[in-house]
Amino acid sequence: MGVCYIIGAGVFGEGRPCPLKEDLVIACDGGYVYCQEKEIRIDLVVGDFDSLGYTPEHANVITLKPEKDETDTEWAVREGWKRGYREFVIYGGTGGRFSHTMANIQILTALAIHGGHGILIGENGWYRVICNEEISFGAEETGFLSVFCLGDQAEGVCEEGLKYLLTDAVLNKGNPIGISNEFIGKESRVVVKEGTLLLVKESFDRV
Repeated sequence: MGVCYIIGAGVFGEGRPCPLKEDLVIACDGGYVYCQEKEIRIDLVVGDFDSLGYTPEHANVITLKPEKDETDTEWAVREGWKRGYREFVIYGGTGGRFSHTMANIQILTALAIHGGHGILIGENGWYRVICNEEISFGAEETGFLSVFCLGDQAEGVCEEGLKYLLTDAVLNKGNPIGISNEFIGKESRVVVKEGTLLLVKESFDRV
């Protein structure tokens, strides 16, 4: 399977989705306008269309009720999952209301716990969640990397190839020891043997 791209109505960075033939592109509510403006292929439109203000004229539209337990983005992820996708890239899922950003981080957490992977692209970086696994980065990666424990405790946490090293550490939700590490032009990786971590990459200058 390819990648499931989900396009929301939030803030966008410099990058943009470049879907391949095997990828699935889902526009969420106001993200439909962004896709049209950037001439990005849309395979499915999902939303209650409260921010868009109208129902798009598209061959594949799922119209949701405004009064629902799930967010539009969560519905889109579930649709991608049902179709067999396990890799998700979410654009336009940050900015605006902080509660929506937090909801999307929780979606990343659910994906990681169930064996999927997701990345939430923001204006100055991205968010990822890993669970009982490791993630590697190439030497070309730049910026700051912060690691937060999601849950009571994360064990066997290692950070290699970064400015500050961490070996077999135990992180908990009340101690932000993993904040503001840096990529230094080397191949690097973050490992968590048991537990769940939120990784936040930021690209703006230090202040």
